[in-house]
Amino acid sequence: MKALRRSHTSSASSNTPSPSSSGSGSSSSTWIQLRSVLFVVNSSSQAHYSHLDRGRLKSPWSRRKRKQVLTPQQWSNFCTPDGKLRGGGAKFLKKVRSGGVEPSIRPEVWPFLLGVYDLDSTKEERELLRTQKRYVCPNSRKEYEKLRRQCRRILRRSSETFKLCENGETVDNEEDGGSSAHDTDSSSHEDVVSARESLSSEGKSPDVEYSIDPCTTLSEGADASAQNTESSDDSELSEDSEVIQASAPENREDNDDVHVSSKVDTSPSLPTRCAVEDFATWQRIIRVDAVRANSEWVPYSPSQASVSEVRAQRSAEAVGLKEHDHLEPCRVFHAARLVAILEAYALYDPEIGYCQGMSDLLSPIIAVMQEDHEAFWCFVGFMKKARHNFRLDEVGIRRQLSIVSKIIKFKDSHLYRHLEKLQAEDCFFVYRMVVVLFRRELSFEQTLCLWEVMWADQAAIRAGIGKSAGSRIRQRVPPTDDLLLYAIAASVLQKRKLIIEKYSSMDEILRECNSMSGQLDVWKLLDDAHNLVVNLHEKIET
Repeated sequence: MKALRRSHTSSASSNTPSPSSSGSGSSSSTWIQLRSVLFVVNSSSQAHYSHLDRGRLKSPWSRRKRKQVLTPQQWSNFCTPDGKLRGGGAKFLKKVRSGGVEPSIRPEVWPFLLGVYDLDSTKEERELLRTQKRYVCPNSRKEYEKLRRQCRRILRRSSETFKLCENGETVDNEEDGGSSAHDTDSSSHEDVVSARESLSSEGKSPDVEYSIDPCTTLSEGADASAQNTESSDDSELSEDSEVIQASAPENREDNDDVHVSSKVDTSPSLPTRCAVEDFATWQRIIRVDAVRANSEWVPYSPSQASVSEVRAQRSAEAVGLKEHDHLEPCRVFHAARLVAILEAYALYDPEIGYCQGMSDLLSPIIAVMQEDHEAFWCFVGFMKKARHNFRLDEVGIRRQLSIVSKIIKFKDSHLYRHLEKLQAEDCFFVYRMVVVLFRRELSFEQTLCLWEVMWADQAAIRAGIGKSAGSRIRQRVPPTDDLLLYAIAASVLQKRKLIIEKYSSMDEILRECNSMSGQLDVWKLLDDAHNLVVNLHEKIET
């Protein structure tokens, strides 16, 4: 939070966040105290090979070695007749790591990369999961629709309360089981919301993209059908009308690699409670972000861009989206879809709720996934790790910044000493890259390529592929949960000469990092990141 407030103070004088504007001794001291606990210790055995051997390893992303994307024919060949991935998915993941995925098969492939489907699941098992009628089934359409009905109830309640206030009538809050706690904590809560909002406002780029898709719950008649079932669902909810029961996965904080799958029950041991006041705040911020979306996705989803004005308007009305008259129909529809899924996630994971920047992560997913419930579960899988970027205590962000700092320190001591002189060794200048996973520095297609490689790494780790010391994939290209951080460090190292010779403040480095948008070669970045992984992963990850 101090880091956020520090950048917020600086942004008052410019559009670029400046982490150094209030670098007080207490803030610096807090960073030092936290560093000792920000690393996750990996006690698994590591493969040991000489420095000479490491130097001979070829990156799967180098220009000479990089292969073509995973094609539809190759994807089909990787599957058995019953739809199961051959060899536990090892060759499939290796292929994705070397070149990404052909756009036409992304909707089929991404659920595997994001853990929505198990790598060893059959086509029949996946179809059963998609059409599962029981709400208790994780990843089902019905569970997502249940969350959407809850969102509509809260929106309707909020509208009724607003009308009462407009008419001068008082609102009875006695039913709100959490209202007294909120009153006690109101000033603290406002600080939190202000700090969260400052994160996105300081790093907001006009190049931020969003996308749209035809969706089941927002298509013609779907919303009306869902509303017809609301009365029967009311009895399933808590009698406390001011509290939402959300089905958040348990132990989220301590399990970065927990994944959503057809065989994993994500129901919590105890229900998580979310006050309506919190949700109303999230709803407002979500809508602001949604209508700001641009149309970078259009060339990649032409069929989705042709949505009719009637359907777009119906979609907006279904989620209570207003003030969108300046937008084209496709962007209105897209904004409504963003609202629907982000609201559902805020209920699903109320500890995180919604923070500006999360829409950047959802955008490419809904550009690819054709149905809202499938996009939602892919987003849940993505957020298993990314959710730590949006925690108010910033523990997840601090850990990642510390790893970036450590990579630079081991790789380039000269550059690191220069950063120390500028009091920038905490690497706060890459804060935005970490929070939204390079989304604002890369183009739409580059983002998808980077994320696919990153997801394939994480999927390999979840499946235990490449963990053994003798594994070929480990010896050649050790999979890591933190590939993104190596890529971020690589982007800084590519600018080492400029930073050392010309920059004399953190603000200047920060501006340089923020100006990287459109200037990066994603495959060169991955090639450099691979070299860092090969040479440093034993030091960084142990």
